[in-house]
Amino acid sequence: DLKRLRYSKDSIGEIIKLKNKFDGIFVALPNLPNEFIPSVVKRFIKAGYNGVFTCALKRTSAIKLMMKLDSGLKRNKSTYIAGCGATPGLLSAAAVLAAQSFTKVEDVNIRWGVGISNWDAYKATIREDIAHLPGYTVNRAKQMTDRDVEGFLDRTDGKLELHDMEHADDILLKRVGVVDSLKRVSVGGVMDTRHAKKPVSTIMTLTGTTFEGKRSSHRFILGDETSMAANVIGPALGYLKRAIWLKKHKIYGMFGSTEFMPMVLR
Repeated sequence: DLKRLRYSKDSIGEIIKLKNKFDGIFVALPNLPNEFIPSVVKRFIKAGYNGVFTCALKRTSAIKLMMKLDSGLKRNKSTYIAGCGATPGLLSAAAVLAAQSFTKVEDVNIRWGVGISNWDAYKATIREDIAHLPGYTVNRAKQMTDRDVEGFLDRTDGKLELHDMEHADDILLKRVGVVDSLKRVSVGGVMDTRHAKKPVSTIMTLTGTTFEGKRSSHRFILGDETSMAANVIGPALGYLKRAIWLKKHKIYGMFGSTEFMPMVLR
């Protein structure tokens, strides 16, 4: 009911006031400084919220900040699963499964493709990806006007091609022992902001050596017809259900999406 809406100078604070009205929170706020979401979670902890959280944070540095909140979450008997989108999330969880065939993992390579017909619908996501380009930062991308972004996309024919992105798949896979170094994980991709069809397929490739000494690779390929929204929101909600399950079983604290399988919502 739009007539009941009112302006608030502190929307997060308004949500915190309702903390006894909901069981879980999915934090999905791209194109913000790494410190923002950890600062929001700190406010919930300080307010005594003891529910569950998931997020679709992507940057390694942001996940590192989240991991520092473990003790506060445990104190409140809260459960948080971080990095629950497509990558990290769906694809990094697939890498954990793929690693089971090997005694040593050589590398994990994630290459994604995203197609959108109108960049207006994904402004925050596109700015987040621009921030990964050489010479750009989150703050610089955030300060770009719509006209700046349109001019940038005109120069690239509407495409963004990214390599060696700072993606938390690395720290989350290292956390569970899939890789022994962050350098063994690489993430990149291509976004076409003018066509709905994906410019390339999204593929996770894990290469390793079996106990027989055989070197091989497993590949996990997302269907080209699946949208970015389906591959992010679906896993995030599945992990939210898992977080509720963990809390029910008195397992509290900060976890990564590589530590548990998401549950299925129907």
